[in-house]
Amino acid sequence: MAAAGWSDDRRHRIAVLALDGVVAFDLGAATQIFQSARDDAERRHYVVRVATPGGAPVRTSAGFTVQPDQGLEILTGAHTVLVPGTHTGSPLFDGALDPEVGEALRQVLAAGRRLMSTCTGAFVLAAAGVLDGRPATTHWAHADRFRALYPKVRLDPEVLFVDDGDVLTSAGVAAGIDLCLHVVRRDHGAEVANRAARRCVVPPWRDGGQSQYIERPVPSPTDTTTEPTRRWMIENLGDRLDLPAMAAHARMSVRTFTRRFREETGLSPGNWLTGQRIERARHLLERTELPVDQVARVAGFGTAASLRQHLQAALGVSPQAYRRTFRGSAQDATQES
Repeated sequence: MAAAGWSDDRRHRIAVLALDGVVAFDLGAATQIFQSARDDAERRHYVVRVATPGGAPVRTSAGFTVQPDQGLEILTGAHTVLVPGTHTGSPLFDGALDPEVGEALRQVLAAGRRLMSTCTGAFVLAAAGVLDGRPATTHWAHADRFRALYPKVRLDPEVLFVDDGDVLTSAGVAAGIDLCLHVVRRDHGAEVANRAARRCVVPPWRDGGQSQYIERPVPSPTDTTTEPTRRWMIENLGDRLDLPAMAAHARMSVRTFTRRFREETGLSPGNWLTGQRIERARHLLERTELPVDQVARVAGFGTAASLRQHLQAALGVSPQAYRRTFRGSAQDATQES
């Protein structure tokens, strides 16, 4: 039997909870990304509904009004509840929240389901008490206010998003796209996420964190960039790429290269490289029949043991388990069609 407000199908149900002053970009981007996640037969993996307290229209930050699908009751049947950013309301200014909204969000977690927020939506989750003791992020420009209102939250304003398992938060505006694509990748694999990104004409993965977007003095036009070296690294993931080799390619000293790389990406060269290698390994595990030890070599991990260690640390699964999950899903989809 279908849950209230939902069609009776097997797709993952996402409720987007729009509050007064909702950021229009966050609301539209989240629904667009998830509706663009499809299998090889163009069937959507998610069904998305917009909800508001009482099912009432809400005014967006852009000045127009949104008419929702449902009220808070739809949250009870959702597998994931996403709270977009908002520019108004008590969660942003005095730490208060409509008790009915707070209880609905707490029930999502109590039922073992997933909560997400984009941008200042983290203020809403924090006001509901579901971020206490957890790592989280929000737009860097609101970090000081967030810390003052919600000192129990382990805020990290340097990153684009934080995945804490059943609660995920993102930085501002476009970082919400990054988080939604991350969730698609987590749920259905890199190929589905990449296809959704292509459909929306956005990058499937952005390097680094918010530190690269925080206001800083404009660099001198004579300053060089590490971008060509990053391209070279991606083209040569299977090679031994140590810090001196990277710096030499960029024609910088190791110290200058490391500093410039972190300024541009928000990550150290080593961490950035590991992330790229993990993405390559995931793609190969999903889309090829290569043995795990060969995947490890092509992706630059050298040995199957090293790949296993890094994949376990990043995703909590072994290479074989990851392959079974996503290749099994692809085979099931083919059989159903």
